[in-house]
Amino acid sequence: MPAYFNLQGSFRKAPHSPSRDTTRQRIKFSDDRVCKSHLLNCCPHDVLSGTRMDLGECLKVHDLALRADYEIASKEQDFFFELDAMDHLQSFIADCDRRTEVSKKRLAETQEEISAEVAAKAERVHELNEEIGKLLAKVEQLGAEGNVEESQKVMDEVEKARAKKREAEEVYRNSMPASSFQQQKLRVCEVCSAYLGLHDNDRRLADHFGGKLHLGFIEIREKLEELKRVVAEKQEKRNQERLKRREEREREEREKLRRSRSHSKNPKRSRSREHRRHRSRSMSRERKRRTRSKSREKRHRHRSRSSSRSRSRSHQRSRHSSRDRSRERSKRRSSKERFRNQDLASRDRDRSPRDRDRKDKKRSYESANGRSEDRRSSEEREAGEI
Repeated sequence: MPAYFNLQGSFRKAPHSPSRDTTRQRIKFSDDRVCKSHLLNCCPHDVLSGTRMDLGECLKVHDLALRADYEIASKEQDFFFELDAMDHLQSFIADCDRRTEVSKKRLAETQEEISAEVAAKAERVHELNEEIGKLLAKVEQLGAEGNVEESQKVMDEVEKARAKKREAEEVYRNSMPASSFQQQKLRVCEVCSAYLGLHDNDRRLADHFGGKLHLGFIEIREKLEELKRVVAEKQEKRNQERLKRREEREREEREKLRRSRSHSKNPKRSRSREHRRHRSRSMSRERKRRTRSKSREKRHRHRSRSSSRSRSRSHQRSRHSSRDRSRERSKRRSSKERFRNQDLASRDRDRSPRDRDRKDKKRSYESANGRSEDRRSSEEREAGEI
């Protein structure tokens, strides 16, 4: 993969490498691999590029086309990328402030101890140097823009600041020995953590306060404050919307509760409804019972008819069979009696008249008793069969 070294000697990838081009084609601005600070034009890697504090290439994707896509889409939808950018800038500024504190402790250890009064006088000289440097940087900017009149007014302010500086230096010189005053007194810049000398000339001050490093840190700090304000406003707006939705839900719940209570307070309506429901249920049950009873009656009638028919048929059959049997028996008995009478008659012819009378009486008696017994047995049989 092609690479190059910048002027400060830091190793950086080539901005138009094939891998980055293919990555840009695949992802969208909402992807986690895209730098949200770059989309908001406040990434420290872009702002401090080319300075002595160049951070190199950002670990996330930077692409102007993705920034343009985000600017178009953010007009219709709020993606809330300001929170991610704010966290990124806060971590960067926190690192810068830690470096400033470390530099201050180092200067306090190396430089000679001075009293609080002398330190305040030296601080006054540093403040005037900072003011002169900022004014000179502004004069150069106005001159580059072609605004000559405004730049002349700023130069008048520079002369006034220089006069104040000479007075402050005189006061500071009188409060210290000549040997100590000749030593270079350094101060750490609160904005960019760079070292500033007490006896720096105007050109050096103008280069520092008008340089890209100092102005870049000013831009980053101002952008951080703006992001804090925007995030606070959006969070407040979201909290209000959330509170509004909660109030609407509570209002709907109260309305439902009120309706339920009103229904419960009107017992006549609820009773009538319950009565109608109970009535409809009872009617449906009664219909079902009627249909069931009708079907049962039909089945019972059909069964009773079929059983009665079968019983009558069996009874008639039994009666006819018993009659036929009795007739056969009577025929058999009559034939037997006839043969018996003929036999007796033939025997009587051969016997004496006395024996014949005796036998006639006996025969008449037996015949009478036999017929009565036959009648009883036939009647008993008929009764048993019935």
